[in-house]
Amino acid sequence: MSSAATDASPATPAPDTTDLDEHPGHGAIGPLILAALGVVFGDIGTSPLYAMQTVFTIDDGMVEPNSANVYGVISMVFWSITLIVSIKQLMFILKADNEGEGGILSLAYLTRRFVPQGGRRYGLVMILGVIGASLFFGDSLITPAISVLSAVEGLKVAAPGLQEYVLPIGVTIIALLFAGQRFGTEKVGRLFGPVMVVWFLALGALGIPHIIADPSVLGALSPHHAVGFAFRHPFIAFIAMGAVVLSVTGAEALYADMGHFGRGPILRAWFWLVFPCLTLNYLGQAQQVLHHPETAVSPFFHLAPDWMSLPLVVLATAATIIASQAVISGAFSVARQAERLGYLPRLTVRHTSHSESGQIYIASVNWLLFAGVLLLMLTFRASERLATAYGVAVTLDLMLTTGLFCVYAAARHRWRPWQIAAFALCFGLLEVNFFAGNAAKVLHGGWLPLLVAATISLVMMTWRRGTTLVTARRVKLEGELLPFLDVIHDSQLAHVPGTAFFLHPSAETTPLALRENVAFNKVAHERTVIVSTRVKNVPHVPAAERITIDDLGDPYDHISHVAIDFGFQDDQDVPAALAQAIDQGLDASLDDAVYFVSKITVHRSERPGMAGWRKRIFVGLAHNAATPVDYFRLPIGQTVVMGAQVRF
Repeated sequence: MSSAATDASPATPAPDTTDLDEHPGHGAIGPLILAALGVVFGDIGTSPLYAMQTVFTIDDGMVEPNSANVYGVISMVFWSITLIVSIKQLMFILKADNEGEGGILSLAYLTRRFVPQGGRRYGLVMILGVIGASLFFGDSLITPAISVLSAVEGLKVAAPGLQEYVLPIGVTIIALLFAGQRFGTEKVGRLFGPVMVVWFLALGALGIPHIIADPSVLGALSPHHAVGFAFRHPFIAFIAMGAVVLSVTGAEALYADMGHFGRGPILRAWFWLVFPCLTLNYLGQAQQVLHHPETAVSPFFHLAPDWMSLPLVVLATAATIIASQAVISGAFSVARQAERLGYLPRLTVRHTSHSESGQIYIASVNWLLFAGVLLLMLTFRASERLATAYGVAVTLDLMLTTGLFCVYAAARHRWRPWQIAAFALCFGLLEVNFFAGNAAKVLHGGWLPLLVAATISLVMMTWRRGTTLVTARRVKLEGELLPFLDVIHDSQLAHVPGTAFFLHPSAETTPLALRENVAFNKVAHERTVIVSTRVKNVPHVPAAERITIDDLGDPYDHISHVAIDFGFQDDQDVPAALAQAIDQGLDASLDDAVYFVSKITVHRSERPGMAGWRKRIFVGLAHNAATPVDYFRLPIGQTVVMGAQVRF
């Protein structure tokens, strides 16, 4: 039985020793850069497929493809990418690593370590983290749908006769993508990096001829074009901002995937290849739109000569599949992180790689995502319609990350108020403008990711609150452990051979399975071990620090307690951890072991503490949680499950 995550107490901050060349546990820099290209940059790398197209088709072409508008838009795109990705995400956010791990939930827990307990900020940071994680799931629905559709829609240019097959082809690709998740991405993942290298080189190569044809387009990189555009046509610029934000979708992935590759490989991959190629491609699209305004409805595929159109569609489709795969894998990781931190019930997690712990498969998350993506594709049917729903969740996620980082910088690094204000003004103001530009989309599809995020946030907070109430009720049923051990010592119980491991949250109360075994069977095992698993506020706990053994005040009665500490990214393999504890002196044996698990069945009551409809949600989640046997990797033939009921 997994206990709630424990919070590390505030401590003196350790110096920042982040190595840009390697990350602890990772190998040489070259393969990591290649791998990062295949996973981290898939989403932002496919933005050129639909970002510019959306700008010039939004609201039936409100942004006309004239010189002033095109220069203003490209300047906005370039400086948005520069400020939000190159500076904010890479120079600041990636330095806020929680033992090497990133992501908004990880940032929230890291921030809470340095915030005084009991204050308003202490509870607020986790609420923001939960909302941010929920918004990520909203993005996870839209990214595969819009990416794959935008790539396949290239057939409208390459082979107009196949236009009616765009949606069926897109649906087929998505179905195969989700169906293949259960086989893992270890083998396919080896191809991701090289394919994305080809993709980014193709992006740059497509833009270069157009820039050579009209070098004056390079002037669009000057920020004065963006400023002038905003002042001359404030309303049109405001509308354009709602589409320009699509150029930075995927920026949150740079932080979420940091734990897999380290900050150094991500930095190098971005500045050496991704950023230059994106810039060249956007400039090429600007030149294309300027000289051929009729191509503004699909500027990306018109960059290529006719003979290259079909191969480009194939390459773009491969790139969007990789981008979708990265988002789906990210959803698995975020779900497991939320579950380990106590915001979701136990999930059945299957590892799909023998060498990479981050490659996991969660069937329930996979099929829920598939159903959502399929519904989106069949409802919206085109990438330009999906784009109206895309930017809202992205901008909110960026704003939440900025807000959390400000709290973190103040608490952890003791930033002065003027530094916090400068950071918030520089990045937060831009993101607020992005959100305002997307606010108008709420009624035209933008409500969808907000609804998904609100629903998931409600589920996560309900599970957290319900767990607290049920734990309080369960503790009363269990009673204190030490007085119960005195009863065992004084009674004439029969002792049976072997070791009994009782999984239980702590050493303070009595496992219900132990209490019932003594009360009804009138027996105890020769050796009794109470096993508590604890999830710490770090991604990984070193093996040397994982085990704590306690003889419970009597080293000779063969009753002991072992606490096993896991990080929120660690695999909770209890038998493997117990083998390590035995090597460290635990009085037990795995050869004749029996594992006892108390299965708690929860029922609603009229007790105060949570609304009745939320209690129904909690009960439904509890009934569908993964079994402790699978979750803790217990051997089925040696496990006894004893039930108990709790009304809350």
